[in-house]
Amino acid sequence: MQNKFIKIYKSIADKIQSGDYDPQSKLPSEHDLMEEYDTSRETIRKALNLLAQNGFIQKVQGKGSIVLDARKFDFPISGLVSFKELAKKMGDNHKTYVEKLELINPSPYIREQLKLNDREKAWEVHRVREIDGEKVILDKDFLNQMYVDHLTESICKNSIYEYIEGQLGMTISFAKKEITVVEPSKQDRQLLDLDDFSNVVVVKNYVYFDDASLFQYTESRHRPDKFRFVDFARRMHG
Repeated sequence: MQNKFIKIYKSIADKIQSGDYDPQSKLPSEHDLMEEYDTSRETIRKALNLLAQNGFIQKVQGKGSIVLDARKFDFPISGLVSFKELAKKMGDNHKTYVEKLELINPSPYIREQLKLNDREKAWEVHRVREIDGEKVILDKDFLNQMYVDHLTESICKNSIYEYIEGQLGMTISFAKKEITVVEPSKQDRQLLDLDDFSNVVVVKNYVYFDDASLFQYTESRHRPDKFRFVDFARRMHG
């Protein structure tokens, strides 16, 4: 059963993206939303917090929730698709190389990203994606072991999302993304065919199940000419 606040979050996010709420307009008050969705103030507040975190609204003291222009992004912020699913659309000429698969005691930085306590462990997976004979993407995934107890190289080579949804029966729901452009690291230069490129596009993904639990933090490092915004609204479940 999906949490009610996630449903409300998705409903309002869809309205913002389809233009039902104009940018810079005010969302209805918490009280009005409670009536509209027939739910408690706490549930509405959780949905609004998630909308704010994902860049759909801005909460302004004394003014309520102001709608941001979510359509100016080339893809919805909650877009979420696995490399395997993307690769299907690109034809057959792609490969995945698993460079690292380890159960680790995470660094303080990774603990903070995944909201782990001192005793919790995480999987660290590094995968290089080759398209048309060129190594152009380095995916560095960190997964909370509490949710994903077991990982193998063949799962990582195929699709971690397929394993989580097909084998573990959990529903991946949405992601918060941050995109930056940085100078390539030593590892980027080593593992990717960067030639003369002086930067890489880094997409940081915080990926959540449909009960809003955060289970994965990813840094996806792309050669800039092979990076494009892809328009997927959210995980599509048949």
